[in-house]
Amino acid sequence: MKCFTIWQQGDHRWLAFGQDPEQLDTIIDTTQFVVTSDRDAVLLDPGGIELFPAMVAAVTQEVGVERLKHLFLSHQDPDVSSALSLWRRVCPADLTIHVSWLWTGFLSHFDSHAQFVTLPDPGAEIRLSPSVAVRAVPAHYLHSPGNFGIYDARAKILFSGDVGASLVPRERRTGIFVENFSEHTGYMEGFHRRWLGSRDARDKWVAMVRRLDVDMLAPQHGLIFRGEDVGRFLDWLAALPVGSGLDAYDQVGF
Repeated sequence: MKCFTIWQQGDHRWLAFGQDPEQLDTIIDTTQFVVTSDRDAVLLDPGGIELFPAMVAAVTQEVGVERLKHLFLSHQDPDVSSALSLWRRVCPADLTIHVSWLWTGFLSHFDSHAQFVTLPDPGAEIRLSPSVAVRAVPAHYLHSPGNFGIYDARAKILFSGDVGASLVPRERRTGIFVENFSEHTGYMEGFHRRWLGSRDARDKWVAMVRRLDVDMLAPQHGLIFRGEDVGRFLDWLAALPVGSGLDAYDQVGF
């Protein structure tokens, strides 16, 4: 499991974990993020059960699991949350798990003893220290009906979950940032056309993000957008036809 420090100011850090060279090709690649401040840290989308051993070893080395006071789950998918019960075993007893109110009954299938702090639809603040807080911001219907990102106003980073995701071949993962935007669109176009089903939700999300001060847009899958590529991505997404699966309704023959 690789670890990249994508931003740091004193003890306030953003770490990206992923691109595990030992991960099976049959498993979609994910990136897990840890945000630290003072003695506390939040783990964003901790990942699936299959990568837990590598992930917990990497976090132990880079941060220390005893600092993980918060887990944030952007939505209900297994690549986000199926290792929930394992993380609860190694994290402090006062661990707080943040997730949309929509998913607590579903996530209990992964961990029936987990206690959740539910996020209302507009989102909420997650405080890491007296001076640093991140905010859950809505991304509903992109693709999940109860979906959130995380915005850090100080770092100017938006963790965007599945929005901005790309399926980059292993041999093309030479770093953590997008280096050629035009080429990169080929790795994310099919994903966004199918996974995003609502143009209205897409348009509202793009408008919201344009109101934020974002230097980096960090998705759960693939590479991170930075600088001018953030705006390029928003322009590209705003013009993209989404909901490709809707054509099937006209093809069933009755």
